[in-house]
Amino acid sequence: MNGNGTMIWENGNRYDGSWEDGLPKGNGTFHWQDGSFYAGVWSRDQKEQSGKFYPSTSQDPHDDWDPNQLFSVEMGECLICEAENITIFPSDKTFSWSSGEGKPPRKNSRGNDTRERDRRVSVDERLSSCDTLSSEGNSANGLSTVSRKFKVTPTKRQGVTICKGHKNYELMLNLQLGIRHSVGRPAPTKSLKLKPTAFDAEQKLWTKFPPEGSKHTPPHQSCEFKWKDYCPLVFRTLRKLFNVDTADYMLSICGNDALRELSSPGKSGSFFYLTNDDKYMIKTMKKSEVKVLKRMLPAYFEHVKSFENTLVAKFFGLHCVKLSGPIQKKVRFVIMGNLLCTEIPIHKRFDLKGSSHGRITDKPESEIDANTTLKDLDLKFIFRLQKDWFQEFCSQVNKDCDFLEQERIMDYSLLVGISFQDTEATEGEAEPDCIRTTSGVSSTDVDLNPARWASVRLGINMPARVEFTVRSHETQLVGEPTGEFCNVVLFFGIIDILQDYDISKKLEHAYKSFQYDSTSISAVDPRLYSKRFRDFIFRVFTDDS
Repeated sequence: MNGNGTMIWENGNRYDGSWEDGLPKGNGTFHWQDGSFYAGVWSRDQKEQSGKFYPSTSQDPHDDWDPNQLFSVEMGECLICEAENITIFPSDKTFSWSSGEGKPPRKNSRGNDTRERDRRVSVDERLSSCDTLSSEGNSANGLSTVSRKFKVTPTKRQGVTICKGHKNYELMLNLQLGIRHSVGRPAPTKSLKLKPTAFDAEQKLWTKFPPEGSKHTPPHQSCEFKWKDYCPLVFRTLRKLFNVDTADYMLSICGNDALRELSSPGKSGSFFYLTNDDKYMIKTMKKSEVKVLKRMLPAYFEHVKSFENTLVAKFFGLHCVKLSGPIQKKVRFVIMGNLLCTEIPIHKRFDLKGSSHGRITDKPESEIDANTTLKDLDLKFIFRLQKDWFQEFCSQVNKDCDFLEQERIMDYSLLVGISFQDTEATEGEAEPDCIRTTSGVSSTDVDLNPARWASVRLGINMPARVEFTVRSHETQLVGEPTGEFCNVVLFFGIIDILQDYDISKKLEHAYKSFQYDSTSISAVDPRLYSKRFRDFIFRVFTDDS
């Protein structure tokens, strides 16, 4: 084992930190099960060792423990084996399917088939909680269906894998090296209470990563770079607050699988990267966005600590990579949770702001798929939530909007992912059909037994209904209800919360107000934006009574 890693003994003791050739080397922490730990620099050569013991309140304080015992006693029975040479790294792999037509070959292995079948059964069990209606117009509940069907595009994996030769390949390696270093750094604090100094704008750590390695960094195949951690203690505490397991977090971002880059940058010019397991999204940031996040970080921390079900985006780390050379390029990025990380297929996704100017997808119908993010004027539904969920939803949206308004934030939106549950598809059919019903199965009647829906939370895996709507004119934000329903599972949250109402947005508002209705554009004062956003959201989300 080389680089950062964790070893856990049968008695519960563990070492977290740097390794070299199968032995602890560099920064690390040795924990005892009673909570005491020894943090410092480790080496088999006692002259290179340094550290400090942090006692707990237990009866056995371990204060007579010699750090050399990690090598002579704890690891005394460990067998260090020669590592197998890897001929090709995961991020260097390319794939070509031999079965033709760009499709992967069928797996004939019985073990693979069994695992795939088990995975499908797991998903199907969850989906079966909503009644599926038959194509002849009859359902198990005797409800009639409308002959018209709603086409749902099958989901595809987002993004392009960053393999060797990709223009951002080295940046990805730098990012992964930096994350390993940051997350693996010893962390003595376990409290959720932070001193004001932890939020200081000057709280940042620079680390140099030469290709040949250093006392604190491993050798690597990328160019030399510097790595900056902003407010590391704050983000470490946020990860703890959001119940993010340190080892899982590191493996998701820095494991053997390469990151995926989304096909095109966002409107702001930022690029987005997804981890292979879809848990985390990495967004490159402008300097102005970094300033906004650092400024609002104390209030953000208190807000997410106070409201467990907050819908605002979850931030797990703020970093910067500074490339060496004459250009001295800086790339700043933030690590966020991916709202739409789920095994349930997301058939449609919407970015909703409550404004109408430019809020329609410019893609032709034939190019719109399940990964296309649609906008306000593309929305043809009203979302109906069970009464208790709707009341909690309204309360939390108000709290989150109050927070964003106080921080002078605007241009945020509600990202909504929809998984249609009333679907049918014949063998070989490219698109499943969502069957509309005139009365539908109410989300209040859906089976919510704890085993099946244990993961339901506000904005996550929520059973609901959508009612289809029809617009009387093109710019009508919310259409008229038709009385036709479809059962769905919803995922939603408030994203893009780092745009304050600065001088550029004030000028944009002034300029566009001459050409368009000032209430229809996105760039408006935070108070007006908050009011308009809430008014719109509370029209498209309603009580399913």
